[in-house]
Amino acid sequence: MASQRRGSFTQRRRLRRGKPRQHPHRRGSQSSAAIVEHSPGTGEDAWKACWGQPLKGSNPLSFESGGARPSEDFAKRADQTLHAGGAIVRRWKDYDLAARKAVRVDHHVDQPVPVQPIPQPAGGLVVEHDHAELRYADGYYHPTQRRRIRNIGTEPITRYLIRISVDSHPGDPERSNELYRHNPLTWEELSLYARAGEDEMTWKPKQDRDQFKEVCLLFENEHGRFPLYPGESRCIEYGYTVAETKWGKWFQRAVRLPTERLSVQLVFPAELEPAVWGMETSMTAEAYPFRTAIEQEERDGQRVFSWATDNPPMHACYRLE
Repeated sequence: MASQRRGSFTQRRRLRRGKPRQHPHRRGSQSSAAIVEHSPGTGEDAWKACWGQPLKGSNPLSFESGGARPSEDFAKRADQTLHAGGAIVRRWKDYDLAARKAVRVDHHVDQPVPVQPIPQPAGGLVVEHDHAELRYADGYYHPTQRRRIRNIGTEPITRYLIRISVDSHPGDPERSNELYRHNPLTWEELSLYARAGEDEMTWKPKQDRDQFKEVCLLFENEHGRFPLYPGESRCIEYGYTVAETKWGKWFQRAVRLPTERLSVQLVFPAELEPAVWGMETSMTAEAYPFRTAIEQEERDGQRVFSWATDNPPMHACYRLE
């Protein structure tokens, strides 16, 4: 009995030796060749058995290392040659599916970012020259803005937005709010006027707050309309009056449109012995002094302060105190 068992055991060992060893999948590998690595018959012999010719000029396990991408035909031949029972083909299908998904993801991530067109200014406007003047006399400030604007867009310009802001106590917002709550800035005291060239412009309030106004200057009046057509340039001027109790001792210019030249002039009675300095701020930097000096001169009993800059950056603010 024991002899028979030993004999049957020996026969089973012989039968097992007659079959090629099959190795399980190696975890974590993304290559279908990984399931046959280091098995008898891999390398040159397995390649020759699969393809009928020796491997030339490459490492026999280049598919395993990822140097080349295995094909479905290669997987089928390897599976048949190594008697893998379809395991290599199934592994290849898993690999191919994962590879296709990776290609789609990589394509999405690596796709070049489309170049966005540079946004055009509102209405296609460019300011050729922005000149602001502030005069003080008899307890009142008289700001005047003159701008030569050019329409570089494709549509006629029919309105121009302006802002009027006052603050007697810029370092103390609570005090300012209290002041203007009881004594707000009114349209009547502003006496706002505007013109485009020789044509008077009508205007329409857009925002009306105690210390802030926003106004649309219209390229029209009671006699007709005069839009700014594409390619045209025109000088617009507007001004208003604010009592010194509401104005505050500062004057600020903000660049909201592409501007080729910005200039400022402040005029005060020389007897007041005024002094002026300027600070520049932007969205990317803290406040710092003007890059160029403010010029001053006296004429007809007035002290005149002048300053200018070319091509100021968008959203920059120039504050004179």
